[in-house]
Amino acid sequence: MSTASVFPRLEPKLPTVQKPIQYVGGELNSVVKEWDCAPDGETVRWALMYPDAYEVGLPNQGVQILYEVLNERDWIIAERTYAVWRDMEDVMRAGDAEGPIPQFTVDSHRPVGAFDLFGISFSTELGYTNMLNALDLAGIPLHAADRGEDHPVVIAGGHAAFNPEPIADFIDAAVLGDGEEVVLAISEVVREWKDQGRPGGREELLRRLAVTGNIYVPRFYDVTYAADGTIEAVTPNRPGIPFRVRKHTLMDLDQWPYPANPLVPLAETVHERFSVEIFRGCTRGCRFCQAGMITRPVRERSIKTIGDMVENGIRKTGFEEVGLLSLSSADHTEIGDVAKGLADRYEGSNVSLSLPSTRVDAFNITLANEFSRNGRRSGLTFAPEGGSERMRKVINKMVTEEDLIRTVATAYSHGWRQVKLYFMVGLPTETDEDVLQIADLAKAVIAKGREVSGRNDIRCTVSIGGFVPKPHTPFQWAAQLDVETTDDRLKQLRDVVRDDKRYGRAIGFRYHDGKPGIVEGLLSRGDRRVGRILEEVWRDGGRFDGWSEHFSYERWMEGAERALAGTGVDVDWFTTRQREYDEVLPWDHLDSGLDKDWLWGDWEDALAAADGADIEIEDCRWTPCYDCGVCPEMGTEIQVGPTGQQLLPLSVV
Repeated sequence: MSTASVFPRLEPKLPTVQKPIQYVGGELNSVVKEWDCAPDGETVRWALMYPDAYEVGLPNQGVQILYEVLNERDWIIAERTYAVWRDMEDVMRAGDAEGPIPQFTVDSHRPVGAFDLFGISFSTELGYTNMLNALDLAGIPLHAADRGEDHPVVIAGGHAAFNPEPIADFIDAAVLGDGEEVVLAISEVVREWKDQGRPGGREELLRRLAVTGNIYVPRFYDVTYAADGTIEAVTPNRPGIPFRVRKHTLMDLDQWPYPANPLVPLAETVHERFSVEIFRGCTRGCRFCQAGMITRPVRERSIKTIGDMVENGIRKTGFEEVGLLSLSSADHTEIGDVAKGLADRYEGSNVSLSLPSTRVDAFNITLANEFSRNGRRSGLTFAPEGGSERMRKVINKMVTEEDLIRTVATAYSHGWRQVKLYFMVGLPTETDEDVLQIADLAKAVIAKGREVSGRNDIRCTVSIGGFVPKPHTPFQWAAQLDVETTDDRLKQLRDVVRDDKRYGRAIGFRYHDGKPGIVEGLLSRGDRRVGRILEEVWRDGGRFDGWSEHFSYERWMEGAERALAGTGVDVDWFTTRQREYDEVLPWDHLDSGLDKDWLWGDWEDALAAADGADIEIEDCRWTPCYDCGVCPEMGTEIQVGPTGQQLLPLSVV
């Protein structure tokens, strides 16, 4: 494939599409290198993709970090590509006198198919159809088995890669865990193979990647099925291939202060801010949370590194908002010192600081005041997750109604007027009554806010998400709630809120129906047979399934009916069916470090809690180890401090 830029062919067509700016590149801090940049030996070339539109993909920290880490090496090129909107897809397929315009990078507009490696980062499974579309536009055969030596090695990463089986037919490899060190190791393997004259072709390159033990190559594993449709076994089909592939964990975040040269978008994006990841991992033990389970153990950045990254990011981007990100940012052991230090540094400037959703039991009014010291006081977001105390015990979210009311009372009494509460519907053992208690909780929040503030302009927004069971969590065995029951419970809740004349107008209500959740559940816990559905949906026009205006439940159900005909399984089998302990799960050969017996025991604890048992799994950061398996299995350990100060108290100051 030609390595020349397609921009001369693309530029005349840009006025015919919406938002052409997203395709032109040239962002501040972007990098363009010579195609043969290596001072000696072979150049290794990566095309990195976030499989969504530019406005969603450019702010993604994972892709930005890998882009920078790779481009720091003088023998590696890394460029970016994003999913193109349907109008641009039509333009590219129509092409010009030279033929179709292939999927291109935004940095130098080189064809994606000309690169050595095509890395795709999935934070959600609903981006799979965009991946298929990009492969097709790039001229890369859809199925990995049909690719030759001149095609890029297609590698999946991100949280969804912890069960890549639904896309196993379409990818060459998957990386589990943190990517910073792994992408460099992959690059070294590719460079050595190219320097040696590409011995053994594509098959040998993939074998070299697979034997490292950290890279999963689906073609080197055979899946057999039992008569009842369950998986009988997943076994290597070549000598030297490991039976289990282990996730990779980056242990010293201070040594990897990326992004150090953050990209500044040319077009409006979903996050107009500079973000610093202040720690990685979470051991709070919420049973529904895949991110908290697969990113263990907790690894904190030091105050100095955080401060340096914030200052560097502001200076190099011009952004005036800085987000301090993690799965639970207020749990950083020195978050108070971090907040005060940054607030002191930027007081009187235009720089504002923000935290994402805050745990109710980690909220601290002093902390909140530090983050709003420059006068920008946005609404506060809390995530009780479960509407009733019973449900919060089931999911191990140990927050009582009293905790929540006390927290919001503190916020409202200190001048906040808007609080957002996030809940889930469809959690295991849930009843209609559990969901309707969300309305009671929201009304109590408004009542307390009016009481402590003496004002009536108090608002509470209730945001509802549908629960989707995820691999490598205690709920990986749970049955997913069907669409009809999900929608009925949401309707009941909406009606209860709207019919209340005293509080209804003060409560905002945002939710999605149950249909996207079923498709996400199909993709998150599916096996290789689900890949047939994915291909059917893409061929039928499926694109941008994470966008409500582009998502079609009917397309997915019709595609599933065609793809699964004669297999003895259907969508319900993959989604609304509860699994048992002895069933081989599609991802059992992929090692996140979590002990399966521990996960099963936690699932049994959840069911016991549903029946009234008082079982709480503490955060192992300040209690003895409870044997989830990650630290001894992965050779890692929790990294907090560095001063050894305790976490924030679990009560409002």
